Amino acid sequence: MAVRPGLWPALLGIVLTAWLHGSGAQQSATVANPVPGANPDLLPHFLVEPEDVYIVKNKPVLLVCKATPATQIFFKCNGEWVRQVDHVIERSTDDSSGLPAMEVRINVSRQQVEKVFGLEEYWCQCVAWSSSGTTKSQKAYIRIAYLRKNFEQEPLAKEVSLEQGIVLPCRPPEGIPPAEVEWLRNEDLVDPSLDPNVYITREHSLVVRQARLADTANYTCVAKNIVARRRSASAAVIVYVDGSWSPWSKWSACGLDCTHWRSRECSDPAPRNGGEECRGTDLDTRNCTSDLCVHTASGPEDVALYVGLVAVAVCLLLLLLVLILVYCRKKEGLDSDVADSSILTSGFQPVSIKPSKADNPHLLTIQPDLSTTTTTCQGSLCPRQDGPSPKFQLANGHLLSPLGGGRHTLHHSSPTSEAEDFVSRLSTQNYFRSLPRGTSNMTYGTFNFLGGRLMIPNTGISLLIPPDAIPRGKIYEIYLALHKPEDVRLPLAGCQTLLSPIVSCGPPGVLLTRPVILAMDHCGEPCPESWSLRLKKQSCEGSWEDVLHLGEEAPSHLYYCQLEAGACYVFTEQLGRFALVGEALSVAATKRLKLLLFAPVACTSLEYNIRVYCLHDTHDALQEVVQLEKQLGGQLIQEPRVLHFKDSYHNLRLSIHDVPSSLWKSKLLVSYQEIPFYHIWNGTQQYLHCTFTLERVSPSTSDLACKVWVWQVEGDGQSFNINFNITKDTRFAELLALESEGGVPALVGPSAFKIPFLIRQKIITSLDPPCSRGADWRTLAQKLHLDSHLSFFASKPSPTAMILNLWEARHFPNGNLSQLAAAVAGLGQPDAGLFTVSEAEC
Repeated sequence: MAVRPGLWPALLGIVLTAWLHGSGAQQSATVANPVPGANPDLLPHFLVEPEDVYIVKNKPVLLVCKATPATQIFFKCNGEWVRQVDHVIERSTDDSSGLPAMEVRINVSRQQVEKVFGLEEYWCQCVAWSSSGTTKSQKAYIRIAYLRKNFEQEPLAKEVSLEQGIVLPCRPPEGIPPAEVEWLRNEDLVDPSLDPNVYITREHSLVVRQARLADTANYTCVAKNIVARRRSASAAVIVYVDGSWSPWSKWSACGLDCTHWRSRECSDPAPRNGGEECRGTDLDTRNCTSDLCVHTASGPEDVALYVGLVAVAVCLLLLLLVLILVYCRKKEGLDSDVADSSILTSGFQPVSIKPSKADNPHLLTIQPDLSTTTTTCQGSLCPRQDGPSPKFQLANGHLLSPLGGGRHTLHHSSPTSEAEDFVSRLSTQNYFRSLPRGTSNMTYGTFNFLGGRLMIPNTGISLLIPPDAIPRGKIYEIYLALHKPEDVRLPLAGCQTLLSPIVSCGPPGVLLTRPVILAMDHCGEPCPESWSLRLKKQSCEGSWEDVLHLGEEAPSHLYYCQLEAGACYVFTEQLGRFALVGEALSVAATKRLKLLLFAPVACTSLEYNIRVYCLHDTHDALQEVVQLEKQLGGQLIQEPRVLHFKDSYHNLRLSIHDVPSSLWKSKLLVSYQEIPFYHIWNGTQQYLHCTFTLERVSPSTSDLACKVWVWQVEGDGQSFNINFNITKDTRFAELLALESEGGVPALVGPSAFKIPFLIRQKIITSLDPPCSRGADWRTLAQKLHLDSHLSFFASKPSPTAMILNLWEARHFPNGNLSQLAAAVAGLGQPDAGLFTVSEAEC
């Protein structure tokens, strides 16, 4: 029955007035709003109310309301009235009361629900009125149903012994409504009601109380809801039985050889399903003492035979002892020859630095101290509780190439085979077994008192070894390694988060007379009021300790840290494994996430995947993703952006919009994807990303224009406007090439420093002594914006050397010596005199 056109405005006014009168009431249950003075018995009451419902794929859902007595019923969805033309109305009479009744139905489509994504859930409510007032129904929530493809945790294969307990974990894919879980054993449904030895926990894990041989099978976790049914990878469970011996048999009769025997079998039980075989022998033989044996053994021929055999055995033993003595004598002579060789007494080749201009008369040549003896360092590593401390022998063999005249040159880089050999030598010690096995994330070199530098290209990680940090007369083989978080177990307490890569430099235990400087990136926004930052170091036993609380450093401490916007510089006199960890003190604490969009270089099918990575804003994390995408055949399709991620427990959401439906079709079943908060905040998970799959309508389609949104709920967000040709456009690939670093991974001696050695010594000699005019190291620290570290610099034998070392670590290889010279000149020191070296001084 249609409403007369003239009646509709008045009717709508009544509805709005009634709605406003009841706006303060709860919206989740039926609410009546009577007109003053009206009969409350004639207020509408609902016979049928709308109920929560799920949209499966693209099928619209039907909502139904029925009320009596009612003159009109209309739906309202998310605060907006549904159009009159979208209502299907049926009028009738209630059989029990004889009052007029009305039933109204509407359809809700997937597109209507998606329009309000990210704001709130989509709901609908119907309002019925009569001459006595209005009544609102309960709210019905309409949700888009989905079930993701990937399980959050899948069961893993196990081998267990008989009667041992079995736990197979399973965390189903995220879905709406939540998925129900069931288990299959060899494709047969596991029913705990039929087998008391099996039960399923609330967390969906399958538990077998006591393993039986019949429990050997392939187990599959199955998750299902109204949308789909997903299967996990099957986990093979093998219940094995270790073999056990049967009792010994009786001894046999004594034989002619004066022995008797007994036997047993590995059958009580026999090994099953790969269980261990019985240990020991199945046959036992012993001498026996029967009359026959005693009589036979007393003959003169047998006595002579036994005496001869003993004599031969004694002769062979004496011959073996003589051979061992001769071998030991020869080995001692060989060792003494090596110890006296020129390898242990010769110096290094002089290191020369030539100026860039040919007409420069000041050639700086540094002659090392050849009077000192180069020795091999035995650094004490991880002491064990059950024996003496192991020693790490830093070999001076393959790294020292012989020259003419008994000299040896020092290599500062190594080919891949040598690097792998170096790692294999380290891996014999327990502490080094977690070092990376590849050469891309590790570098090493051999250094003496002249110092040097190690660098892992494209990671922002370097180790500066200042001059005189290594004692004169010592040669150290030092490494620098980058670890993947999943390879090193770093415990994080509470809301702690990993802000930097996990980096090792070593070997631990070597003697250093000056602090070295370890440089690495971090992704925290350095705000003292928002963060509690700590430097963690792994002990030799494997536990992690807080060795430095930033902001509470003591000047005499073994560790110190200069924290900058994107990098930290750690002064340390002890090598080891380090990581920077932060704990948020307020919701203002944020981590910088770098967002990168990758897609295939070549698209040979109709499907086209856009991968959105959310990773730490550090060079090492970027490098890992770039290398991964090279293997996948991907290319960057947008300029990277930075998102500030807050410690607010809110997830990160990603969505794609404005996809031209005439050319492309999105295969995403939900309005957005999510990365859980803890996966990001923890900081130990690599390659976090979401994939948006699009499908071309035609193989000839090559132009793609759409938007990708990435945002944290109640936090920061970024929007990417994609507009490019998927077959031709490669303009963004150059952005990653520009960020790659060059240079040699290891530099030894003066070539590792921007400041020439003699000029450095002149600056130190000039600025270390206190000066009443203020022209000393304190003013230099202020000019270089390092005056917050004055107490640390003052605690060292040469404060100026510490300042110059930090300048080298921060500005290599692109440091501007002219700016440093200007800072020194501003102290009243003659800049030309400090930065010029004469022939006589060389």
